[in-house]
Amino acid sequence: MKRLVLIALAVSAVAQTKAIQWDQQKAETLRHYRALVQIDTSNPPGNETKAVDYLKQVLEAEGIATKTFASEPARANLVARLKGNGTKRPILLMAHTDVVGVQRPKWPVDPFGAVLKDGYVWGRGTSDDKDKLTADLMVMLLLKRSGVVLDRDVIFLAESGEETTSLGIDFMVNQHFSEIDAEFALNEGGRTRLENGRVTEVRVATAEKVPRWVRLVIQGTSGHGSIPRVDNPVVHLSTAVAKLGAWETPMRLNDTTRTYFERLATISPPEQAARYNGLTDPQKSAAIQRYLAENEPEHYSMLRTSVTPTVLKAGFQTNVIPSEAEANIDVRVLPDEDVDRFAQEMTRIIGDPAIRIERIPTGNRVPTPPSRIDNDMFHALEAVSKRLYPGSTTLPVMLTAATDCAQLRAKGVQCYGIDPPVSDLDRTSYSWHSDVERLEESSLYKFVEFTFATVTEVAAKK
Repeated sequence: MKRLVLIALAVSAVAQTKAIQWDQQKAETLRHYRALVQIDTSNPPGNETKAVDYLKQVLEAEGIATKTFASEPARANLVARLKGNGTKRPILLMAHTDVVGVQRPKWPVDPFGAVLKDGYVWGRGTSDDKDKLTADLMVMLLLKRSGVVLDRDVIFLAESGEETTSLGIDFMVNQHFSEIDAEFALNEGGRTRLENGRVTEVRVATAEKVPRWVRLVIQGTSGHGSIPRVDNPVVHLSTAVAKLGAWETPMRLNDTTRTYFERLATISPPEQAARYNGLTDPQKSAAIQRYLAENEPEHYSMLRTSVTPTVLKAGFQTNVIPSEAEANIDVRVLPDEDVDRFAQEMTRIIGDPAIRIERIPTGNRVPTPPSRIDNDMFHALEAVSKRLYPGSTTLPVMLTAATDCAQLRAKGVQCYGIDPPVSDLDRTSYSWHSDVERLEESSLYKFVEFTFATVTEVAAKK
């Protein structure tokens, strides 16, 4: 039965997309993409309204009405909606308009030039998140032009402030949720793996860890560096950071990660497959986890709440004992983690009552259950992946980072993260938040087609 459903979905996708001549969409797609990358929306300060103004002009020129909502004038969010017949609940296409900052000396090109070079588009935001922003924009335009009859409303949300405090999504969820309320949402956060020009894996983010950053603060007596003191803040802080860095938090699988490793084992070489299948074997698990920590750190992080020291601050001169020292700790909790209990365990691991643990604000992201993999949206993602990327395997994945899906999942929206095809090199060296960011031009075009096909599977009248 499931196979028949998938075949029916694939046939439907072909029927819906025949009217679109994809080669003819490339020039427009590239024009919008480059224009959005060239708008500097580095956060801070953001200035996302500049990108919203561009999107508004493009959409309204096609007769698609827009609304803007802003908690601050320079940081607007945009909502556009294509109406369906109302027989099914809406689908939300979302992408954030802000980008992380740049260190210009590290860039071989202008980071806001959207430079075309070696088959890539180079620039801040090319993979986080203006590729998704462009794809969502093109889907709205193509749905309107092709006259696809919709069973669901298709809503487009261009949101501000994702890279710091989730300013945009918090504002929309708390004050304007009716404008974006949907059954399903497509967002960033997946990974489509490109190997030797062929897509082998389509990783769809169905869950994510939640940031719970903390700061360790220790105070002591300042003095001359030639006279050691037992309350030296640097010594206390260093000991605490070392303990947290060495702490192997408990491994715990959820529905997403269990399915992920099971499916990954079926397409991996025998030695790797044995490791993934052996994770729950009490006799093998510890050694496997240690191997993953050393060789596959992303997989290691998927298995647990992670604790990573990232920033140290203490002192200003070699011959002065400082009166205070502090460290920032990037804690990413599993969706089902008891945060209060985990904080108590962290205090026990540190074992130093002189150290104060302070919470660093991370927006309103909260732990939520994974999105389901037995519904129309995930089945459509699987079917479209098989059609557009023959031989690929679709894997539900728990993102170790965080997106603004968390706030939507907390409201009952089934949210999924998808991304364009990228190679392992581009993923590790030229992707999200990297010193230099780029995306292969052909991957952008394929991602627009992928997003359009998925949306029509789920939203178009059958």
